[in-house]
Amino acid sequence: MCLAIPVQVVELEGEDMVRVRVGLSQTFLRASAMLLPERPKIGDYLIVHAGFAMHALSEEEARNSLDAFRELAEALEQEKTAV
Repeated sequence: MCLAIPVQVVELEGEDMVRVRVGLSQTFLRASAMLLPERPKIGDYLIVHAGFAMHALSEEEARNSLDAFRELAEALEQEKTAV
Protein backbone atom coordinates (compact mmCIF):
# COMPACT_ATOMS: atom_id res chain seq x y z
CA MET A 1 0.00 0.00 0.00
CA CYS A 2 1.26 3.47 -0.85
CA LEU A 3 0.33 6.72 0.83
CA ALA A 4 0.70 9.99 -1.01
CA ILE A 5 1.19 13.09 1.08
CA PRO A 6 0.30 16.45 -0.45
CA VAL A 7 3.25 18.47 -1.70
CA GLN A 8 3.46 22.15 -2.54
CA VAL A 9 5.18 23.49 -5.64
CA VAL A 10 8.06 25.78 -4.68
CA GLU A 11 9.89 26.05 -8.01
CA LEU A 12 9.27 25.37 -11.70
CA GLU A 13 12.16 23.57 -13.40
CA GLY A 14 12.29 23.27 -17.15
CA GLU A 15 9.25 22.28 -19.19
CA ASP A 16 7.77 19.50 -17.08
CA MET A 17 9.65 19.36 -13.78
CA VAL A 18 8.79 20.97 -10.46
CA ARG A 19 10.51 21.18 -7.08
CA VAL A 20 8.05 20.47 -4.28
CA ARG A 21 7.97 20.59 -0.49
CA VAL A 22 6.65 17.44 1.19
CA GLY A 23 3.83 18.28 3.61
CA LEU A 24 4.98 20.84 6.16
CA SER A 25 8.45 19.31 6.44
CA GLN A 26 11.83 20.55 5.25
CA THR A 27 11.97 17.73 2.69
CA PHE A 28 12.04 18.76 -0.96
CA LEU A 29 11.73 16.56 -4.07
CA ARG A 30 11.75 16.93 -7.83
CA ALA A 31 8.72 15.60 -9.68
CA SER A 32 7.52 15.41 -13.23
CA ALA A 33 4.38 17.42 -14.00
CA MET A 34 3.99 15.96 -17.50
CA LEU A 35 0.89 13.93 -16.56
CA LEU A 36 -1.09 16.92 -15.31
CA PRO A 37 -3.61 18.52 -17.69
CA GLU A 38 -2.27 22.01 -16.81
CA ARG A 39 1.17 23.20 -15.78
CA PRO A 40 1.17 23.86 -12.02
CA LYS A 41 2.07 27.22 -10.56
CA ILE A 42 4.25 28.01 -7.57
CA GLY A 43 2.12 27.49 -4.45
CA ASP A 44 -0.10 24.80 -6.01
CA TYR A 45 -0.65 21.56 -4.11
CA LEU A 46 -0.17 18.19 -5.81
CA ILE A 47 -0.27 14.48 -5.12
CA VAL A 48 2.99 12.88 -6.27
CA HIS A 49 3.57 9.15 -6.70
CA ALA A 50 6.78 7.53 -7.95
CA GLY A 51 8.14 10.89 -9.05
CA PHE A 52 5.09 11.95 -11.07
CA ALA A 53 2.50 14.55 -10.11
CA MET A 54 -0.80 12.70 -10.51
CA HIS A 55 -3.41 15.16 -9.30
CA ALA A 56 -3.78 18.80 -8.28
CA LEU A 57 -5.44 19.65 -4.94
CA SER A 58 -7.04 22.75 -3.57
CA GLU A 59 -5.33 24.29 -0.55
CA GLU A 60 -8.27 23.15 1.60
CA GLU A 61 -7.99 19.54 0.39
CA ALA A 62 -4.24 19.58 1.06
CA ARG A 63 -4.66 21.04 4.56
CA ASN A 64 -7.41 18.52 5.44
CA SER A 65 -5.23 15.65 4.26
CA LEU A 66 -2.18 16.92 6.17
CA ASP A 67 -4.30 17.34 9.32
CA ALA A 68 -5.53 13.74 8.98
CA PHE A 69 -1.95 12.44 8.58
CA ARG A 70 -0.85 14.46 11.62
CA GLU A 71 -3.70 13.05 13.74
CA LEU A 72 -2.83 9.52 12.62
CA ALA A 73 0.85 10.00 13.47
CA GLU A 74 -0.03 11.38 16.92
CA ALA A 75 -2.39 8.47 17.61
CA LEU A 76 0.26 5.93 16.57
CA GLU A 77 2.84 7.66 18.77
CA GLN A 78 0.47 7.58 21.77
CA GLU A 79 -0.26 3.90 21.15
CA LYS A 80 3.46 3.12 20.97
CA THR A 81 4.22 4.89 24.26
CA ALA A 82 1.23 3.25 26.01
CA VAL A 83 2.67 -0.24 25.46
